Amino acid sequence: MGEIVVAKPLVYVCALVVLVAGADIGAAGQNAATEFLASWENRVRDTLAQQPSWPIPVVTSSSGLLQVLRTDVVRQIASAGTDTWNYDNSKGFNVVPWYRVEFDVLAPPYIQHNSAAKDGFGDFSMLLKYRLAAGNESHGDYSVSFAVTGTLPTGSYKNGSLADTVSPTVCAGKGFGHFDVQSTVGIILPTGDTAKLGRAVVWNAVGQYQVGKLLWPEIESNATFYHGGPNDGRVQNFVTPGLMVSKFKLENDPRNRLALIFGGGMQIATTQFHSYNHGLILTARMLF
Repeated sequence: MGEIVVAKPLVYVCALVVLVAGADIGAAGQNAATEFLASWENRVRDTLAQQPSWPIPVVTSSSGLLQVLRTDVVRQIASAGTDTWNYDNSKGFNVVPWYRVEFDVLAPPYIQHNSAAKDGFGDFSMLLKYRLAAGNESHGDYSVSFAVTGTLPTGSYKNGSLADTVSPTVCAGKGFGHFDVQSTVGIILPTGDTAKLGRAVVWNAVGQYQVGKLLWPEIESNATFYHGGPNDGRVQNFVTPGLMVSKFKLENDPRNRLALIFGGGMQIATTQFHSYNHGLILTARMLF
């Protein structure tokens, strides 16, 4: 009986030690997570402070780095006169995990044809971007980056590509007071079925002008030059007037990057060959 009386306090003491140790481990883990997030935020803040603060264009890729959650909705009028809706338009989650580096996870878009074609998801893609050089508005107001996008043929019912693709792209931009110009040029290279898919050189350019505190009207040119495949030798170009409203800060703290950006534009075909026309684009982004 005496053994039982002695054993119970020992059990209680052991249990207390375990609880205290667990609390210490939990607190240590929480502190480590807090320090990791704080370090990440400081790195992102310092990295992005070294480049211009232009808003992301409606279509053209940004010449700088981005940490943003983004989604688009696109309506295109096909050559047959039917409306095709593209939900998300291959946008997604962009982060700056290292200094001068951006990594994007881009969700498959959902495509609604409103015709005999079957609706379904498009291809999954990822992007890796390295900022080669940059200066903020006080140090040259420019940015130059190199990016590589990769896609996987995950699309259903012919809503995606027949093969993987790799797309190296050069991005550059220069600011002149309230006005900036950004441009990108890249090539889409299929890893298979090249005879069927061909290759395409994609060139985009945009001019943006800041009006007041929030408004950024812009005009873009979006061109694709086809080499090989069913559209060999053809050129497709759109002129895209648009407007970005940037940015609505969610907190007054100047160190907090959390903000919302909205905008839209209309892609108007300017070449005889075009797979669609009057592409209405609505976009929403959240900086973090």
